[in-house]
Amino acid sequence: MALKRIFMALVMALTAAFPLGASAQDTPTITVSSGSETATFTRDELEAMDVVTIETTTPWNEGVVKFEGVPLTVLLAKVNAQGETAIVTALNDYSVDVPTADFAEFGTILAFKRNGEYMPVDDQGPFFVVYPFDSDPVLQGQPYYGRAVWQVKEITVQ
Repeated sequence: MALKRIFMALVMALTAAFPLGASAQDTPTITVSSGSETATFTRDELEAMDVVTIETTTPWNEGVVKFEGVPLTVLLAKVNAQGETAIVTALNDYSVDVPTADFAEFGTILAFKRNGEYMPVDDQGPFFVVYPFDSDPVLQGQPYYGRAVWQVKEITVQ
């Protein structure tokens, strides 16, 4: 009986010292690849890059929204991306082909914050391709709304 109590005390102590709630799996990541170059970035690593802000309206949010994220030109440069098309894939495997020229032309970002808060997976997060829709009337419709992918997990440049 004493051995059982010692074992239970040990299990309880380990459970308290190493809670199961948070894990590396809880940290949002995105994988970016081009040719033989592939890198996976955590949200913290993205925040350490050149973060910019876009304030714009979208068809999916009410009013003007402040998005914070990394310019996609900066992110793709991290893997020396070469190619004319970025295949942006969401967590549900939905994917869209986006011309990489959009990223420099319009200042498109990979957003991780909306109005100062991280975006949860069930509300367009953890990563969202955002165009500055209000900056140019050409962006206020298709195909640009269709290129604004949320719940992004992967970007592959070809």
